[in-house]
Amino acid sequence: MVRLGFDNEKYLVMQSERIKERIAQFGGKLYLEFGGKLFDDYHAARVLPGYKPDSKINMLKQLKEDAEIVIVINAGDIEKNKVRGDLGITYDMDVLRLIDAFRGYGLYVGSVVLTQFRGQQSAIVYEKKLETLGIKVYKHYPIEGYPGNIPLIVSDEGYGKNDYIETQRSLVVITAPGPGSGKMATCLSQLYHEHKRGVKAGYAKFETFPIWNLPLRHPVNLAYEAATADLNDVNMIDPFHLEAYGETTVNYNRDVEVFPVLSAMFEQIYGSSPYKSPTDMGVNMVGKSIFDDEAVCDAARAEIVRRYYKALCDRRKGNLTDDVIYKLELLMKQAGTGTVDRPVAQAANERGEATGEPAAAIELPDSTIVTGKTSALLGASSAMLLNALKTLAGIGKGVKLISPTIIEPIQKLKVGHLGNHNPRLHTDEVLIALCICAATDPQADLALRQLEKLKCCEVHSTVILSSVDENVFQKLGVNLTCEPQYQTKKLFHGK
Repeated sequence: MVRLGFDNEKYLVMQSERIKERIAQFGGKLYLEFGGKLFDDYHAARVLPGYKPDSKINMLKQLKEDAEIVIVINAGDIEKNKVRGDLGITYDMDVLRLIDAFRGYGLYVGSVVLTQFRGQQSAIVYEKKLETLGIKVYKHYPIEGYPGNIPLIVSDEGYGKNDYIETQRSLVVITAPGPGSGKMATCLSQLYHEHKRGVKAGYAKFETFPIWNLPLRHPVNLAYEAATADLNDVNMIDPFHLEAYGETTVNYNRDVEVFPVLSAMFEQIYGSSPYKSPTDMGVNMVGKSIFDDEAVCDAARAEIVRRYYKALCDRRKGNLTDDVIYKLELLMKQAGTGTVDRPVAQAANERGEATGEPAAAIELPDSTIVTGKTSALLGASSAMLLNALKTLAGIGKGVKLISPTIIEPIQKLKVGHLGNHNPRLHTDEVLIALCICAATDPQADLALRQLEKLKCCEVHSTVILSSVDENVFQKLGVNLTCEPQYQTKKLFHGK
């Protein structure tokens, strides 16, 4: 069983109250820069056991009468067809996904902002598409010398040239498909325009990580560095907060570096800055909801190792430099962990060495480790999955949940008609076959009903899995890692 260390209900209450306090501080109008993932924050759920992946959106639901959402997207990212690595969809498509998701939670989406707009043709086409869908679109423009040239930035020739975003609610949540979209600049532009209209509005920042009131080298904060190793984010002591209050807090380099500029912008707009440090700008209450530090430390160390394996695989695919690997190795050392602390990896590798074929292993909730090997009918992951379900259901190892008479026709279909070279069944095909068998076989039905128990289990494969298998494991909620090698020596590895 996963050892819990985070009180999610306490967090929801504290976080919503904190945001309400910040709204009141600025007279009833707050622009809240929302960093990280609003939906499906599985990183937070992994390093803070007890944290629900949809916590942020559920927190916003508590404020939905006061909140509206503004989504920003960099026009340059539209032009480049920038893709979200975790979802495999372009940023412009993700904006539509986000709008649907927000509306599904009963939240009001006010508009979309195209930042860094230079007349890009693809952005113009996208603007028309959004308007056709009934979505308001605003445009913000590049400012020469940003962020250093403050007199120009905070003027009619700077922020003043941007469209004023018409908002209706007291809490305006500024979010985006990914980093570099222009969330902060959008917030500050609005403060300028609101001030010109005689409206006092405030700015705050909501980032889950790093956690400001945990130690700099706390495993949870190190895990954040591991998650952003390719972005070169670095956790650091907030020097401004230390100087102002004599209190040690943690922030990350980009916020610390930009704070003098932000402070100067506030002074230019309002005459004085409401904040003395980057930490002051934040409203994050995650750290105050941890009740078992040892549990979250263990979870964070495990996450750093998983990130290391992922980076090794990304490098093998040609998508990552050695520098990122070196940084993750350093983070593992700082956290006091390593690959030897991942039992499923050891079990899978031992099974692979014994068989001379790809193998996979899973650690079940009671810490039992089950393996699977490659056969003529099944891939290692598929075999492992069936073995795990049998173990959870108390079904003997010798029982065949899926008859070869069912598997063989599927193989013939794959190879003979669908053009596949690999006849072995992927995990999705195995699960479909198991569903068919479950209609008439009580044992197959019993095994199928164990799927929910796989959530949060650790899985390791001795080879990089196909995107199909990766996707299935992701949907099952398991934590997957792979050795950085392919099953074949081919240059192209499809689905």
